[in-house]
Amino acid sequence: MDESEQTVEEHQVVTDSGDNIQRRRSVTTGTSTADSRIVARRVVWYVAGFIIAFLALRVVLLLFGANRGSGFVDFVYAVSGFFAAPFIGIFPAPTYGQFFFDTASIIAIIVYALIAWGLARLFTLNTPTRASGV
Repeated sequence: MDESEQTVEEHQVVTDSGDNIQRRRSVTTGTSTADSRIVARRVVWYVAGFIIAFLALRVVLLLFGANRGSGFVDFVYAVSGFFAAPFIGIFPAPTYGQFFFDTASIIAIIVYALIAWGLARLFTLNTPTRASGV
């Protein structure tokens, strides 16, 4: 699962000695390969970001009392409901008329973010760190 990228570096040197202008050009071509651990880490964060975005959208829609008759709202509730289901009932969810604060989705966002961080860290556990901190 390696990603390869073609890189080209071009250097041009111009020297002017009176009326003589000398030009020298060198082109370096190489291939850089992304480490599969880095790619796996990116995939974990992409999937987690997708789940967290749906859950955050669910919180906002429920908070503002979005119309469940809307196709988009129904789709968001259906997809995010699957991921929020294990956390329903942990804390009571306050309801204010039409407005509803979904504590299950907030807990789900935190738990999925922690799981993603742990998995991403697991993939890069043996990766040496740079001393420069960059």
